[in-house]
Amino acid sequence: MSIPFYQASVPVFLRGLANLSAILDKGAEHAKSTKLDPAVLIEARLFENMYSLPGQIQRASDTAKGFVARVAQIDNPKMEDNEKTFDELQARIAKTVEFLKSVKPEQIDAGQQREVSIFSNSRGEMKFIGTDYLLNFALPNFFFHVTTAYDILRHKGVPLIKKDYLASMK
Repeated sequence: MSIPFYQASVPVFLRGLANLSAILDKGAEHAKSTKLDPAVLIEARLFENMYSLPGQIQRASDTAKGFVARVAQIDNPKMEDNEKTFDELQARIAKTVEFLKSVKPEQIDAGQQREVSIFSNSRGEMKFIGTDYLLNFALPNFFFHVTTAYDILRHKGVPLIKKDYLASMK
């Protein structure tokens, strides 16, 4: 049995972004209820050479919207990467969701065998065919950053559990 390319991508990104939004809500609530300066959570990172919480959210957003834009051959919305508050991070997630929902399934399905080229500072140019791009780069990279955002907040004492990461099991 095969599943449409759209079904294997956009709904997965949307679910991950919804869960990420809920995780951020818990982080903001934790800061408020414990009288912790939210900047402590926002500026946190797991290790000094890793992205802080906003960087993790930005990369998850970039991965989802970049995948959609590339395989559908449409413009990738530019975002400034300047979020410094929970509200700003939530707004970024909302903009990403809005973009993903604006793309028709046929646009994504048409890109399944399309050649896609991306640039990485560490790897240079990488070329993929749509399916390989989704399975071997976009989804693993997206979930790496979602997981790392979860881990940052959990490490800083936000009472998250596995159910928060898996949340919307639809």
